[in-house]
Amino acid sequence: MKLNSNYWENRYNQNDIPWDSGKITTPLKEYFNQIKDKNIKILIPGCGNSHEFKYLIDNGFKNVFVLDYAESPIENLKKETSEAFHGNILKQDFFEHQEKYDLIIEQTFFCALDPILRKDYVTKMYSLLQNKGKLVGLLFQFPLTESGPPFGGSKEEYINLFSDLFEIKTLETAHNSIKPRLGNELFFIFTKK
Repeated sequence: MKLNSNYWENRYNQNDIPWDSGKITTPLKEYFNQIKDKNIKILIPGCGNSHEFKYLIDNGFKNVFVLDYAESPIENLKKETSEAFHGNILKQDFFEHQEKYDLIIEQTFFCALDPILRKDYVTKMYSLLQNKGKLVGLLFQFPLTESGPPFGGSKEEYINLFSDLFEIKTLETAHNSIKPRLGNELFFIFTKK
């Protein structure tokens, strides 16, 4: 199985997107609600239908960007958002993206990548963040299997993967996950060292 843009495009075309909750999930909504500076530059990579993007712009955030390399979610977002934000919706491979952000949001992107790319993901996130920038979101905590996506992982694995480049501020079981993910998500805040 090649997890390339064609693979993901087919999943969207067949509506085989069980990770899509249909709305912003509670842990991210509550995190966004406490951000005071609505001008910070935010990226949501592997965005899919990105209910997070819509929530942020509906709540006054001006500098939010989303990135995906499948065509369907990009087109869906453009239909559902003001034309003023269409330039913030990027069709591009995450590993080729070259910008700097204050905050990057992780929501079902890491778990969708082939596990052999996890170290590359960490290095790329580090390169995309401003000094002291934050990587925030949710990571699955269930055993890593060869069948996926989603691919699982553990708190110990994430500490080993991220701690060289990031200060681990928070990494704990999310208390407010949506019902299907209850007990299976870790909420995290990592700051670029």
